[in-house]
Amino acid sequence: MTMTKPALHNEFDGIAALRAALDQRKVSAVELAQSALDAAQAAQDLNAFLHIDAELTLTQARAADAAIAAGNAGPLAGIPIAHKDAFVTRGWRSTAGSKMLADYVSPFDATVVERLQQAGAVSIGKLNCDEFAMGSGNENSAFGVVRNPWDTAAVPGGSSGGSAAAVAARLVAAATGTDTGGSVRQPAALCGVTGIKPTYGTVSRYGMIAFGSSLDQAGPLAASSRDALALLDTMAGFDTRDATSLEKCDGVANEPGRIGRAFTAAQAAYDGAGARPLAGLRIGVPAEYFGAGLADDVQAAVQAALRQFEELGAVRVPVSLPRTELAIPAYYVIAPAEASSNLSRYDGVRYGHRAAEYGDLNEMISRSRAEGFGDEVKRRILVGAYVLSHGYYDAYYLQAQRLRRMIAQDFQRALGEHCDVIMGPVAPTVAKNIGENRDDPTADWLADIYTLGVSLAGLPAMSIPCGFGQGDHARRPVGLQIIGNYFDEGRLLAIADRYQQVTDWHRRVPSKQDA
Repeated sequence: MTMTKPALHNEFDGIAALRAALDQRKVSAVELAQSALDAAQAAQDLNAFLHIDAELTLTQARAADAAIAAGNAGPLAGIPIAHKDAFVTRGWRSTAGSKMLADYVSPFDATVVERLQQAGAVSIGKLNCDEFAMGSGNENSAFGVVRNPWDTAAVPGGSSGGSAAAVAARLVAAATGTDTGGSVRQPAALCGVTGIKPTYGTVSRYGMIAFGSSLDQAGPLAASSRDALALLDTMAGFDTRDATSLEKCDGVANEPGRIGRAFTAAQAAYDGAGARPLAGLRIGVPAEYFGAGLADDVQAAVQAALRQFEELGAVRVPVSLPRTELAIPAYYVIAPAEASSNLSRYDGVRYGHRAAEYGDLNEMISRSRAEGFGDEVKRRILVGAYVLSHGYYDAYYLQAQRLRRMIAQDFQRALGEHCDVIMGPVAPTVAKNIGENRDDPTADWLADIYTLGVSLAGLPAMSIPCGFGQGDHARRPVGLQIIGNYFDEGRLLAIADRYQQVTDWHRRVPSKQDA
């Protein structure tokens, strides 16, 4: 990795400090945007960005400066961010990491993009991702693999690998991602940043290029819990354009600001608890998350993090999630089934890639899909079409949905009866080498064992950095997963913030020696 002068926004400690500097005219939004553009250009070897348009970015920055000068700036005015290329955007291309949409430019913005722009955030561009968000290493992008800033021989995780890499390298202050089976949490863990997947339905899916409609949920990646909150609190809220969007969260209106208020309330309670602010917090530790398959260095880092939480006053409670291993087959029936339906629209007729040579309509559709989709997408479409076909629907798809309900019940039993939050690893190992599983394309599926159940249950969960691997992997980060009950995002972020107040893993930045 070629290391250059860090982006200007890194001179300030977090988004709140950066906003204060902008308000005090210590720096301008245009200066920040230009610095981020320069940093992104200098870090092209990471392959984190798919599309940058400096004029679009600087236009947003000039608008942010004008709003600040007029005294009516939004909470994120001037903050340099970037969007995963699973969100459609006006101006920038929206490819979903696929040849199928290589030149597509949307006529509208996704709700997430729209809300962040209304809050004043300045987009630096679109970030690389696994094709149609299908993958755990960002090796399935049609536009090349993203490299992990900590060790460029390693993957950054996926599918939001470009987002995690851009934040880890401090090219932007924060980024958006999507999480279907762990695609915010897993790359956050492998790149040493903070990422959160909120409760399903909390953030609008309008304008998110669909993979698995009952699973997809947007979430932010940032250096710290507080920075992630700054984005999530703006992104969340009911949207009439999304049929899966929630109007209320546990009786409280699902609106921007809800999560921030919950965060503040939790922090107030912890502030009054003295030297042991998390006293009384029951942390469920699932036996199934610490068995065979968990690497020793990952376990060591996670156990050290749990001990730190105990020093803050929390207590460990043993819990069981007996269907953890069954989350893999359940997910890899349900998600491909939904993908096969969602991706049927890409036929070369209305939009997307169209084959140059064909005989009739059927051949045009067949060739266009064969040329436009990558191997992993084709694999999941075939699996999905099979499990939905006549004679197999009951045996596979319905059975997987029944298992999904039982997995959700396991979580509810643990969170409702035994503990307040659940903690454990995000992934069984640190980031693998690029190309390591090339001969076994389904091996990556096993890496999602600790994240899939949460997605199937629709629960909120986050990853925070808690250490590094050992030996040859000493430069590769480890993430701690914190899982909460429905609509508990504010408290999760507050708990993570307490940990980050007494540790510095989230402040570590890769250097030339690391890469």
